[in-house]
Amino acid sequence: MNNITLKEIAEKLGISITTVSKALKNYPDVSEKTRKAVIDLAQELHYTPNSFAVNLRTKESKTIGLIIPEVMHHFFSNIINSIIEEAEKNGYLVIILQSNESIELEIKQVELLINKRVDGILISLSNESNYNEHLQNIINRKIPLVMFDKIAKLANCSKVIINDQKAAMNAVQHLIDQGCKKIAHIRGPENPQNAIDRFIGYKKALEKNNITFDPNLVYTCKNVTFEEGIEFAKQIINEHPDVDGIFVITDLVAVGLLSHFNEIGIKVPQQIAVIGFSNWFISQVFTPKISTVDQPSHEMGTVAIKLLLEEINSNKDKIPFSPKTIELDTNLIVRESSKRV
Repeated sequence: MNNITLKEIAEKLGISITTVSKALKNYPDVSEKTRKAVIDLAQELHYTPNSFAVNLRTKESKTIGLIIPEVMHHFFSNIINSIIEEAEKNGYLVIILQSNESIELEIKQVELLINKRVDGILISLSNESNYNEHLQNIINRKIPLVMFDKIAKLANCSKVIINDQKAAMNAVQHLIDQGCKKIAHIRGPENPQNAIDRFIGYKKALEKNNITFDPNLVYTCKNVTFEEGIEFAKQIINEHPDVDGIFVITDLVAVGLLSHFNEIGIKVPQQIAVIGFSNWFISQVFTPKISTVDQPSHEMGTVAIKLLLEEINSNKDKIPFSPKTIELDTNLIVRESSKRV
């Protein structure tokens, strides 16, 4: 069925296109009789406004693009909910895209959002991404851009982050305070900034406590999965049976680790204390309950969308806007997997 136009409504009623447009917008210079006739016919014909034409006039699409590495992750699902909630309050719709940790897909998605003329873009970078040309392209086009969680430090745009180094240091310090002396680290892929910073925090905590850093105690995830946690648990027990503490990049990997320890009878935390990162829901229901660093996911999403809307509105009002970096606090949550004392 073809879309009904203002011209067709005007021809059927024998009035001008301008009068039809004014009637639909409730202009006062259109009589009540004409306005009612136009609205009744528009409803009968299932008329809907041409949003593309409206966007061309207002230079707004009232849409925001959101690119995240993984939709199913508890951390990102909370962020999505908070962004949608805040966007709807302000009259915006959100286009959600998943990069699957692929730079190739992320580049295509950025291009799609630019072509869709979104009013702004929110992005948490894929593991393969860095400060690449597609991100600079957004900035060059003066499209408001906010990065969150996984960011490119060199990008001249607003960012919402946590202090990953500090959070990791606190997590490892907790293990040391529980009496751990040989602490392994299951880290994230080598490229993402948050994985780099958590690794640095791990090393700094060891250094602060005069514990020699051993690169052989560092295991690197490729995909950050439950299955990798199981495999690393096997490797650690086989290669370093005297390890008594493990700091894990995220709770999902920690669950894989602990599931294997449970299976082979390793007592946690008595033999090996474990702490994760993110405070994923499963960390509260798994046995033993997992100690973790709580990332404020809902707050991160809300702050990111508010920051984006601030830039969008500044551009609309032709007010200069300087990119901001907002750092959110984290909390160390101590549960059964690490609490010895």
